[in-house]
Amino acid sequence: MADVSRPLSIIHPPIIECGAGVASKVAEWAASKGAGKVLVVADAFNADRVGLLGFGPETKVEVFGDVVPEPDIANLDAVLAVTAELAPDLVVGFGGGSAMDLAKLAAVLGDGGQTLADVVGAHLVKGRRPLLAQVPTTAGTGSEGGTRSLVTDTQNARKMAVESLYMLADMVALDPQLTVSLPPALTAATGVDALAHCVESYTNVKAHPAIDVYATEGIRLIGRYLGRAVENGEDLEARTALALASLYGGFCLGPVNTAAGHAVAYPLGTRHHIAHGHANAVIFPHVLAFNASVAPERTAFVLDALGVSGDVSQAALQFCENLGIEMRMSRLGIPEADLEAMSGEAFAIKRLLDNNPREVSREDILGIYKAAY
Repeated sequence: MADVSRPLSIIHPPIIECGAGVASKVAEWAASKGAGKVLVVADAFNADRVGLLGFGPETKVEVFGDVVPEPDIANLDAVLAVTAELAPDLVVGFGGGSAMDLAKLAAVLGDGGQTLADVVGAHLVKGRRPLLAQVPTTAGTGSEGGTRSLVTDTQNARKMAVESLYMLADMVALDPQLTVSLPPALTAATGVDALAHCVESYTNVKAHPAIDVYATEGIRLIGRYLGRAVENGEDLEARTALALASLYGGFCLGPVNTAAGHAVAYPLGTRHHIAHGHANAVIFPHVLAFNASVAPERTAFVLDALGVSGDVSQAALQFCENLGIEMRMSRLGIPEADLEAMSGEAFAIKRLLDNNPREVSREDILGIYKAAY
């Protein structure tokens, strides 16, 4: 684990603005690039505060404000229709991971040269014309710092993943003031999503010292500040720390990526529409415990950074429950009869399971579900 000799590509957005109020720098940067037509991709809440990006009347700004959680192919098609009509110079993802993922795809597919089916997988995108900026309003997915996008195929109950260097943002505005309005439950769930990114890359067959730097600091920041932000949403220091932790988690995804935790969590979203962060939280303690025997030192680091100790599963469960997260699948409306089918769906996500430090069988996944039930 953490083989320093393994070849690695480390890719970051070239411009990252960080701090209270930097959202308005998007307009300044866009003007410097001569972007006269801008498409902002947002959910309904953030569509009402696009003014925070600083654009004036000299810029034509079109807002697609219908992004839904766990966006599906129909949601993407709606974004692409608006993109094709506007032909923007700049696409801005303004919201959580769903908005930022759709913004990436709008930037690379909006001209109609390729379809989603053409680019599912790695490095199949042929190019991108518009500029791309990302402005996260949650601290969880880290999508602003990465090159991947996920869309739900509802017909087949699966996540379709696209990876491309062309989907790397040209500019990121990391403004913690945008996350102050997040309610405690969403703050907690998105924070554990960022935690899962960091932990799964740190306890991973592809783990690398160059990425461990981001993973370990992300884990430390979440352990120290997530509870504070849940307790007091206006704690700007905590909000800033979580924004950085989320970004660091995003940096982990390209070179290393997640593992069994995310694979096992996905069916909770695709089949039962449990929010992505919440799904990861429910699964997190049990996969951490499952991997503990093959990554004991790294698991011990995670528990210490989170300020918990003792039995791995119970300690991690305690951390999440202390944040107010409902951790029982049975209380989330998931029928026990579905666990078998969900195990098969998760077991099919080999691109992530192959990253896990311990081999995972379909029966193992069923056991994790039963432990979380």
